[in-house]
Amino acid sequence: MDRIIRISDFGASELDVYARLNEAQLLHYYEPAEGLFIAESPKVIERALAAGYKPVSFLMEEKHINGEGADILAQCPNVPVYTAAFDILTKLTGFALTRGMLAAMQRRPLPTQEEICAAARRIAILEDVVNPTNVGALIRCAAALNIDAVLLTPACANPLYRRSLRVSMGCAFQIPWTFIDKKEDGGIDFSHLHKLGFQTAAMALDDRAISIDNPILSDIDKLAIVLGTEGDGLAKFTISNCDYTVRIPMAHGVDSLNVAAAGAVAFWQLG
Repeated sequence: MDRIIRISDFGASELDVYARLNEAQLLHYYEPAEGLFIAESPKVIERALAAGYKPVSFLMEEKHINGEGADILAQCPNVPVYTAAFDILTKLTGFALTRGMLAAMQRRPLPTQEEICAAARRIAILEDVVNPTNVGALIRCAAALNIDAVLLTPACANPLYRRSLRVSMGCAFQIPWTFIDKKEDGGIDFSHLHKLGFQTAAMALDDRAISIDNPILSDIDKLAIVLGTEGDGLAKFTISNCDYTVRIPMAHGVDSLNVAAAGAVAFWQLG
């Protein structure tokens, strides 16, 4: 049977994952097993395949079958490919597929924080960063700027959400990450990291904070850089549980940076 399936019925259930299911529904698609995510663009799909993720189906413009998508399809000979002309696909998805190719892929069980931090020297911890764009940007910065792993609290946007992946350019497949629980007081439990030899640095606006260029920070062998949610920043319990509170010096009366920008500065300076 020809695996190239040209779209004629916009209501086909096989297309729900692309057109009608939200991120939460994709996340729980195979519950209790792991769910699905949507990888967008050939570059992101290639990085997902290289990391061992398995595609369930592809959705792409016809011109990409023998074009940008040809190498990817050759790696996945038994995976169905849904296709149509560009103007038809925009009607199906509700927006222009400017990158021309999507893949529905199976999620995998997440590693433990001990597994991804055991050999790490610099890690990032994201507390309640709810915006998928910011999570994607932070993942990309972490991968680029010598961070070995990323830990996220449950309220964070998932790094495999479509927008997060798009912004990270697939870097969520190049740096290990996982979710961690929070304590009853609302702060982060650092006991596992302390057992692994990590010290913790909370990035926060606090008059008692030390400057990010303080030499004491660069001399720390294992350091976890902790960044908080948009607007409110880190929970007070998290700050009090950290070994250091650190701030980025500001000029021209600017009080703070967007969390993704602050993360890039912190990763460059401390990574």
